Amino acid sequence: MTGQAKGRRMVGRTILAIAVIAAVGCGPAQEPRLDAAQMTTRPNVLFLFADDQRADTIAAWGNPNIRTPNLDRLAAAGFSFRNNYNLGSNSGAVCVPSRAMVNTGRAYFRVPNDLSGATLLPELLGENDYVTFATGKWHNGEESWLQGFQRGQALFFGGMSDHSQVPLVDLVGPGELSNERVGQKLSSELFADAAIDFLENYRGERPFYAYIAFTAPHDPRMPPQELRDYYDENPPPLPDNFLPLHPFNFGGGALTTRDEQLAAWPRAEEVIRDQIAEYYGLITHLDGQIGRILDALQAGDHADDTIVVYAADHGLALGSHGLLGKQNIYEHSQRCPLIFAGPGVPHGESEAFTYLLDIFPTVTALTGTPTPAGLDGADLSGIWRGETTGVRDSVFLAYTRLARSVRNERYKLIRYPQVDETQLFDLLSDPTEIENLAADPEYAGLIDELTALLVEWQARLGDTEPLVVDNPQPREIDLGSLQREPDRWQPPWIVEKYFQR
Repeated sequence: MTGQAKGRRMVGRTILAIAVIAAVGCGPAQEPRLDAAQMTTRPNVLFLFADDQRADTIAAWGNPNIRTPNLDRLAAAGFSFRNNYNLGSNSGAVCVPSRAMVNTGRAYFRVPNDLSGATLLPELLGENDYVTFATGKWHNGEESWLQGFQRGQALFFGGMSDHSQVPLVDLVGPGELSNERVGQKLSSELFADAAIDFLENYRGERPFYAYIAFTAPHDPRMPPQELRDYYDENPPPLPDNFLPLHPFNFGGGALTTRDEQLAAWPRAEEVIRDQIAEYYGLITHLDGQIGRILDALQAGDHADDTIVVYAADHGLALGSHGLLGKQNIYEHSQRCPLIFAGPGVPHGESEAFTYLLDIFPTVTALTGTPTPAGLDGADLSGIWRGETTGVRDSVFLAYTRLARSVRNERYKLIRYPQVDETQLFDLLSDPTEIENLAADPEYAGLIDELTALLVEWQARLGDTEPLVVDNPQPREIDLGSLQREPDRWQPPWIVEKYFQR
């Protein structure tokens, strides 16, 4: 190794070491800032992607009730986007269009869920001299995965499974997925093992793009017993906006989706407390596996030239507003983590409005890869470089035909066409969306203004759903119609705990 290469490697190790020190309480890190001119090669990219993680479940982001030392480590080393969103979904399986948007940089209105006809981020990087590797969840079909990746180990093609029995395959040759088996460890450990194996054994001269897609903390929520015990003994509080029942039905079976059947109606406080404890336990277990991956990166040859991206595909209600799932467009369900760390990325954070689909053009910018025209995402790197304070002035959210929303820095409007219902929240004074201001005449002009902005967003993205429909459905909830059998994916102990009371 040349002296220059050794120097670059030591800088990278220093950045990660500072992050570790900060994570254990020695104050915020002031790590050295590297710019592109100081890097002699294009950076590697390590993309760590969680499933169903709310934005408020990182200790370093202000939650004292959860243990996430390794996510704290990333936040201390890198740049956090604190107002990051999944744009929405065209089905109850929110993770499918979310992952489509991440991998194409396009709003879900303009890309099919199987990604057919789209250019994928890993595909583009592969065409521009990157080695592309993936492990973990891919919920957009085998054909699109094969389109994007050159290497793959411990791949899960599906939406969810028992974390202790994940069905897996490997890429064993060009276009050949084989070696079918069932995982013998918890999912996060399986995918971390595959990521570490790749990092420790990669000897290529070309830069790499490694996509590590976890299935945690998606249900069934089954953390190791020691973490279940820890959060049972240190129970997280109920969310501020906990309700036993959502205030109204917003149509289309939204309150009878699979996610909403993970506990009986109305929601009992003790059940929600238990589910949050299990959810936190699964996040802490995931955090430990992320720590293993970061340690492997630090110990190897790529600590100084790898950009780390951490994100999740969307959030989750988990008792907020009486809901459990992500089939809504409240803040808790569509806001999700986004952190960049590595060479050229300073420590800091921003309240700028960002989307998951911004990851695509940000990564292409950081890697010097030509960015395709017509993306809906924007390069975020100018924010941490101080070149701009943001890339958009408002956020648009959508869920199937049932809900549309727009927010600016202070106010958020949600429109439910199928039941002719409107909500308006002042997020400055009411960040958890508790007090609906829509019926107050004082806000009529603001509602008109935000509705016009909402229509503008729809036109921009090709969303043709009306905001008013003929013969709207009743908004009243028939409690009896909400009850269903426990979801088939849940282990027997969960069924007994939450349904056989």
